[in-house]
Amino acid sequence: MADPQLDLIAIGRSSLDLYGQQIGGRLEDMGSFTKAVGGCPANIAIGTSRLGLRSGLITRVGDEQIGRFLLEQLAREGVETAGVVTDKTRLTALVILGVRDSETFPLVFYRDNCADMALCEDDIDEAFIASSASVVVTGTHFAQAGTAAAQNKAIRIARANGRKVIFDVDYRPNLWGLAGHDAGEARYIRSDAVTAHLAPVLMQCDLIVGTEEELHVAGGSEDTLQAIRNIRAKSAAAIVCKRGPMGCVVFPDAIPDSLDDGVRGPGFPVEVYNVLGAGDSFMSGFLRGWLRNEALETCCAYANACGAFAVSRLLCSPEIPTFPELRAFLDHGSPHRALRHDRAINHIHWATTRPASPPGIMALAIDHRIQLEAVATEVGAPFARINDFKVLAVQAAARVADGRPGFGMFIDGRYGREALFRAADHKLWVARPVELTGSRPLDFEYGGSLGTHLIEWPTSQVIKCLCFYHPDDPEELRLRQERELQRVYDACRTLGRDLLIEIIAGKHGPLLDDTIPRVIQRIYDIGIKPDWWKLEPQKSAKAWDAISRTIGQSDAYCRGVMVLGLEAPFDDLIETFKACAEVPLVKGFAVGRTIHIEPARAWLSGTITDAQAVDQMAERFGRLVTAWGDTRRSKAA
Repeated sequence: MADPQLDLIAIGRSSLDLYGQQIGGRLEDMGSFTKAVGGCPANIAIGTSRLGLRSGLITRVGDEQIGRFLLEQLAREGVETAGVVTDKTRLTALVILGVRDSETFPLVFYRDNCADMALCEDDIDEAFIASSASVVVTGTHFAQAGTAAAQNKAIRIARANGRKVIFDVDYRPNLWGLAGHDAGEARYIRSDAVTAHLAPVLMQCDLIVGTEEELHVAGGSEDTLQAIRNIRAKSAAAIVCKRGPMGCVVFPDAIPDSLDDGVRGPGFPVEVYNVLGAGDSFMSGFLRGWLRNEALETCCAYANACGAFAVSRLLCSPEIPTFPELRAFLDHGSPHRALRHDRAINHIHWATTRPASPPGIMALAIDHRIQLEAVATEVGAPFARINDFKVLAVQAAARVADGRPGFGMFIDGRYGREALFRAADHKLWVARPVELTGSRPLDFEYGGSLGTHLIEWPTSQVIKCLCFYHPDDPEELRLRQERELQRVYDACRTLGRDLLIEIIAGKHGPLLDDTIPRVIQRIYDIGIKPDWWKLEPQKSAKAWDAISRTIGQSDAYCRGVMVLGLEAPFDDLIETFKACAEVPLVKGFAVGRTIHIEPARAWLSGTITDAQAVDQMAERFGRLVTAWGDTRRSKAA
């Protein structure tokens, strides 16, 4: 028998979760929502993938934008989606959720004739099931004949191929028709019919996982120990009983006289913020250990810690930890009972779950505002024409990129609104400035609340903030600039946006070997960890070495450094490229005026056509791209 290619395939529900963002409010009063992939099996597939397992999913999604979001997000999370069927006639399931208080978590399921409940036996591919070391079946999908048949087929194939069968009881009474639409939060209603329905499933499992209430319905008794004994009478599976803040207990064989006599792992007392999704996070952690044949005590520790993360955060699948995050928590703990307030752990979470980015970026910067206004004034052109010129710059960058990854642009919103749209058409990496151009001390272009403006920006756009900061600036100036940098950093982390901080120090003091390293260290010291740095060219290898060392010691997850151009001549830029060619953290460049300022002057004055402007910018940008590649290759040789 061939070795399995996957560790697990989860089967069943997938939905779009819409979480109300006003904590403590009724669902009736919610004013805004944030979206995420939801549904127990989808959450488990994502959670186990984050924890290092090779995970797949079998479900159905609708042939619409929500279904495509689920597919795209699953793929981004590393989940194998070969088993996800696009249903041409049904919509993707929807769930609306909220946090009313520490014990009340209202939710409404929109699942009438939804896509995942149309899952059928034909959707279960024998070769796909056999490619996995295990299958995870879930309780909700035994509630209807068609979905139950699909899961039972998967169980038969798994057992025939010597694969493990894992059962998450996942009991939602109203999805069994036992409660009304407004009772989505209900976790337990006694039902002999459900107990009888699940009995044949128990007999075929290697692992059964549920809360005490879920084991009550599976075992047909409201005495937890008796319910577990009833399950044992039908199944030789290891039984995991989830006990909320008390952690969990595992019964691998004979059932003892007390729940406390099972196998246990350490518990992690945390503040309960939202219990929804905690079970899926718990299951992900347990499977990370169990499918790697680790000790049951270790499986329990993983599971309890993952559950602690989930209840301390708002969403479901997005909040499940990655293995580096889990390992850091288990090794070092946290000073916070509310883990969402632990900045160190949150940084690991962000850095290990943020959207992928090309390993290097070669960018044409066209986010200049006052510089192009000056050119327009010089030649007598209206400022509105700058908008059209920036669209031409996008055409030039797209021509050089020719569909290849690793190309980008810096584009502002003041004169670049249409250019931003067109850059997205070409799938260019985009950084967008927030700073008021030329401001020192740092100020923001939009005034008021930074977050209210950033929330309108596409999540794919990197937030860029330029700060004219010298380490020897007067203290009052430094502290004000640092306060503003903290504002933009907090906004980016809250809204889930990459942040690029651009530092220019040389215009306001000497640029020595330790100048930029001192600035970077200070920014890290005040708790800011940008995803990218954009820095002016350095005069020595010693300076680059100090920069690399400072970043490496402060943030192992930094995406890298981009070198800016400062309107330097081509020959000077090529020397800059050579100087940093052996610096691994330098991942690209962002050059603007060297490429576009002369074409802008000619085009705004009417002496060249659109096509000529695009040709000139493409030729200049292409020359820099070639030079960048040549210097990297020569150093590698």
